[in-house]
Amino acid sequence: MKYMLLVYLEEEALSETEREQCYVTSARLAQEIHANGQYLDAAPLHPTSTATSIRVRDGKRLMTDGPFAETREQLGGYYLINARDLDQAISIAERIPAARWGTIEIRPVMEIAGLPADYSKE
Repeated sequence: MKYMLLVYLEEEALSETEREQCYVTSARLAQEIHANGQYLDAAPLHPTSTATSIRVRDGKRLMTDGPFAETREQLGGYYLINARDLDQAISIAERIPAARWGTIEIRPVMEIAGLPADYSKE
C-alpha cells in the first residue's frame, strides 16, 4: 500500500546548518528505503512565502499568496512510500529527521482508476 508521509515543522525551527544536515540525513533515509524497494518519491518544499493558494467559487478563481491555512507548523516536505501496513509506515516515519522537531502525518494513498500508471520525474 502507498503511504504519504507529510512533514510538518516550524519553518524557522532550524538554523541553516541544521537544515542542511537534515537534508543530508533525509537523503540518506531515502536511499535506505529505496534499497528496500519502499521509496517512491520525496522532496522538501520551498518556504510558505513562495506558496500560492487557488480556490474556485461560483466559477471565479480566487488567488492568495501563501498557504491555505496559517498554523504553527507548516508543510515542509513529503515522502511517498510503499509499506505493507501502517506499522511499517510508522517505522519509516519515525526515522525522518524532522520528526524530532515537528510532526509526520501518515496518510494512506487512495488508488483510483484513470490516473497515469507510471510516475516519472521530469
